[in-house]
Formats: sequence, structure tokens, C-alpha cells
Amino acid sequence: MSRMSIYALMLAAGLGATLSAPAAAQTAQVALGDTLSVETLAMAIALERAKERGVDLKMTSFAKEDLAIQAVISGQAEIGIATPYAVMQKSKGTVKNLVSLTRLVFFPIVEKATYKSWKDLNGQPFTFHARGSGTEAIGNIMAKRQGIQFGQRNYIAGSDNRIVALMNGQIKATILDLANTKILLEKAGDRFATLPGVDNPASDEILFARTDWIDKNKDKVDILVKEFVTLWDEMQKNPAIIETERVKRGMLKDLPKEITDKTTAFYTTGVKEGLYKAGGGDAAKSDFEFYSEAGQLTGNAAELKVDDFWYLAPYDKATKK
Repeated sequence: MSRMSIYALMLAAGLGATLSAPAAAQTAQVALGDTLSVETLAMAIALERAKERGVDLKMTSFAKEDLAIQAVISGQAEIGIATPYAVMQKSKGTVKNLVSLTRLVFFPIVEKATYKSWKDLNGQPFTFHARGSGTEAIGNIMAKRQGIQFGQRNYIAGSDNRIVALMNGQIKATILDLANTKILLEKAGDRFATLPGVDNPASDEILFARTDWIDKNKDKVDILVKEFVTLWDEMQKNPAIIETERVKRGMLKDLPKEITDKTTAFYTTGVKEGLYKAGGGDAAKSDFEFYSEAGQLTGNAAELKVDDFWYLAPYDKATKK
């Protein structure tokens, strides 16, 4: 586990955010499908802004995305930030997407000495972030397009943790996010290379919630979505807003300074590469195509109904000029 992830987990523990602890009836539990870090900082800030506007929230960060999704499906949490498509059809309307927050700007990475192409990966082990995650969706799509099948599927949450595994020789093929791909290639470009990936990135992280909670809290949902849309708009104009908000709120103060000092650079690159991009109905269409091809949605993508997966009214209201 990388130092960044260790500190993130320490911070989460320090916050005492556990779903097992009893919460006030009006408090909405938020399940974040990742550790609290520089990468997820913008999401935590948007939640804090919503709290300041009267939405009573308590966030729990999970090392595994599927655990966060299950927490919402099972009713332990009301709100989630993850990619729930893999379970949405089976849950029969239990949850609805509210706004797409990040896009799948990820890169397949292999050890050069072992693999030269996707064909070389036929029958070979491959490592993903989590079951049903965006990284696994990308892997499924590329395997299908290349006519191959992976061997053993392994799961290591966090691109930074997968870098450590790559450098130590524990894994030889995986998928990394934009920032960690650049870090790895700068450190060991002689050992690792990227393979072709998908060129139509769909949603990676989505703000979603239980339908029963949405129905009873329309005003809170409007505020919640508005705060995400507003912050994402501010980020497009000035990525440094995230670092400004972090300092103002004293967030991630337990992380090493050399990590937090890179916050603005991270978000500047993320905005430029289209990583942090809010979306509603427009995102739904591309998501259906992507996750259907990945096998996480069944049926013809063109025939899937947006209303079965999304509650778009708050997003449309938040983006109305």
C-alpha cells in the first residue's frame, strides 16, 4: 500500500466515519467508493458545501468500490459515489444516478519484457481496481475487441497501489488512471508501456442515491447536485479552487506536504484531459453504449431507458441557464 493510501485510510479512521455507528435519523450516509485522497478531494469538498447549505451528511470512504455500492443497495447508506451500473438492473430501481462526476480516462499498462500487445494477454492474469469497476469494464471491452480472454482476474484498489505492485513485480498488467500512468512512465518508462485503450470514455465516478431517499428529500437532492455542478464549473475555469478550498477547510492536513502541494497540478491536468466532467442525460447515452459493450448492462444500449437508471431533474435544474 502506498504512503498516500495509508494516510488516506488514517484520515478516514480519524474522522470516525463508519457505517456501523448509529446515525441520527436525518443524517444521510454517503458511501465513497475510494479512499479520501487528492483524487477524491473535489467530491469531499462538494459534500462539505452541501452540508453548509443544510444537507446533513456523513461520509464513509471504502477501499473497494463494490463495498460502497453494496452499502447503498442494502440501505446502509443513502448516497453513493462510485459506478453502480453493474448492479443497477438487478436492483430494480433501488438506486438512481444523479450526476456523472468523472470520466474513464484510464490507460492499460503492461510490463514490456512480458507483453507487447493485447494478444499476448490471452489467458494471462490481469489486475483491476475492483469487481464491476470502470477499469474492469475497459478490460472487458478491449478483450472482446481483441478476441482474447483473461486468465486469473486480480483486484487491487487504487492506481497508486497498483503502481507499487507493478514496480515490485507482483503484477505485470493492469489499468491506471491518468495521473499515476504519468508517474509510472516517468519513473520506469524503460520497464512499462501503454496499450491501446477505449477512445470514448464513459462515466467513472457517479453521484447516485437510493430512490426512496430521493423521493422523500427532493429539496436536499437539488442542493446536493447543485453543489457538485457548481464546483465542477468553478474547477473548469480555475482548477486551483480545489487547493484553495482544501486549505480553507483544513482537509487532508494529515497527508505529507509533498502530496498536497501537487493538488493544483493534479486538477489542472485532470480538467485539461477531461477527467472531471459533470454530466446528466448526455453522459447516460455514452454510458449505456460503454457498459453494455463491457457486459455490465444487458440488452440493446439504444433501447435502454434513461429514466430506469437516472433521476435527471436536479441536474437539469442545476445546469439551466
